[in-house]
Amino acid sequence: MLVTEVRVTPFSDGGRLRAYASITIGGSFAIRDIRVVEGPGGMIVAMPSKKLKDGSHKDVAFPITRGAREMVERAVLEEYRKVAAKGPARRPRA
Repeated sequence: MLVTEVRVTPFSDGGRLRAYASITIGGSFAIRDIRVVEGPGGMIVAMPSKKLKDGSHKDVAFPITRGAREMVERAVLEEYRKVAAKGPARRPRA
């Protein structure tokens, strides 16, 4: 399956978060709340997760194979770069 749609919303919280993204795979499966985070070596695509009672996080949707992860990362980061080049990120409301 291929990533058939990517939507990126630039976002700045004053930290490392740079955007939220949603993707559609094969025109039939959507994943929301993907985060684009600035890491020490560049931008990182973080899959949606939930916080557990012990404070750790567990991914709720994620690519299983290396090829699938690369496909998702490439699609999200490509769209992020296009959107980020257009202007400043949205800031959260106070």
